[in-house]
Amino acid sequence: MSSTTKIEPLGAVRERVLATLRQEIISGHLRPGDRLVERELAERFGVSRVPVREAIRALVTEGFVHFETPRRTVVRRLTPKDVKELFELREALEVYAAALAAARATPQELAEVEQLLDQAATATEAGDAETITDINSRLHDRIVAMAGNSLLIEALEPVAGRLRWMTRRNEEWPQLLVEHRELYEAIASGDPERARAHALAHVRTNYESTVRQLFGENAELT
Repeated sequence: MSSTTKIEPLGAVRERVLATLRQEIISGHLRPGDRLVERELAERFGVSRVPVREAIRALVTEGFVHFETPRRTVVRRLTPKDVKELFELREALEVYAAALAAARATPQELAEVEQLLDQAATATEAGDAETITDINSRLHDRIVAMAGNSLLIEALEPVAGRLRWMTRRNEEWPQLLVEHRELYEAIASGDPERARAHALAHVRTNYESTVRQLFGENAELT
């Protein structure tokens, strides 16, 4: 082995495997019910089974996969209860974040959100699902960041991936763009109550759309 060859730390290997598997689940490359086999994944990534095992355990903690049996790990099948609980949390935290953002956002932060909206418009016109999903996630992250509350960010972080996993199924992109523009304008107005109202309407509309996409047009909303 060359003296200049660097050995990747175990923690870095774990994070690389975890990030790749998480993104494959969110993007739909790994689908609900698909099995995650340590040996196969270790061979695929060219690593030992230890970081793969640790990555899988992290995915269990994040809610992406679960152990059907002690020896069988699969991507979770989302249930209506999963969706309802996550959107209840989103409603509580993101609506509050929007109100804080309206009171605290700086002109530079608002300009950054405007740029994201312009990018979202271009991606929506092109029908680029992956880019739309990415930009919309970044937009919501920016709104939470503008709230200026580190505990709020920490509270949303553990479920951010699962929310992205769910909402990427929503293909009502033009409507999403309209709602995001209206939410931005409410925050930019500096009126916390206006921002709160638009954020609440957006989360509830997004919940209904997500339920329809996941469980069909006749799915019951609870």
